[in-house]
Amino acid sequence: MSMRVGLFIPCYVDQVYPDVGMATVEVLEQQGLEVDFPSAQTCCGQPMANTGCNDDAKPLAVKFMEVFKDYEYVVAPSGSCVAMVRHHYEEFLGGVPGFEELKSKTFELCEFLTDVLKIESLDLSFPHKVGLHQSCHGLRELRMGSASELMSETVNKPKQLLEMVSDLELVDLSRPDECCGFGGTFAVSEEAVSCMMGDDRIADHEESGTSVMTAADMSCLMHLQGLIDRQKKPIHVMHIAQILAGREVTK
Repeated sequence: MSMRVGLFIPCYVDQVYPDVGMATVEVLEQQGLEVDFPSAQTCCGQPMANTGCNDDAKPLAVKFMEVFKDYEYVVAPSGSCVAMVRHHYEEFLGGVPGFEELKSKTFELCEFLTDVLKIESLDLSFPHKVGLHQSCHGLRELRMGSASELMSETVNKPKQLLEMVSDLELVDLSRPDECCGFGGTFAVSEEAVSCMMGDDRIADHEESGTSVMTAADMSCLMHLQGLIDRQKKPIHVMHIAQILAGREVTK
């Protein structure tokens, strides 16, 4: 397949979890794609927008468009960053020539694999019990699965991919679409509430037998991993790109 994609890597992945970015590259290259990482990229502006600092977010939206406008597709291992582009850049870029095209070609990794590449099989094994955490932005803004409060059925895209992996056992959570409590700056301004929500999610995974917790957003996993590590819980945390790239389980 001859296709050149621009890879957008979230700030926290770049600085704290670079292997998630490398795994994303490997997954895309395994599908025969040419992957380009433009070094001029910056933050998508989501942290600023979430805290009401729109004047600070706008130049980052403009920069994003400048950097990625010429790619056939833009792919990111982050539902929240992609949701920022597709659902919240309108305030900054609405009416700008090329913006609608940019929105239509910007995808989170899982939805790109299922909706654009339409892959139907994966040649890898992951013999572990996996609990899928569904991030709010991916679920409720990108519609990567069905949210329990909506009367609609949507194919769960991360789950669809995980079900293609041999020997992987998906566990059943009692509350499969509940927020982890991170919410970006919410975790700073409302630390106690954020931690209690995260502990609830971890307890659900523990009760369901999760050995490896995964998600399409490393931000959620970063929050949950902090709680897991501090409490010395026996759960490993991996971004879905790392599983799809064939990574081994590490703490």
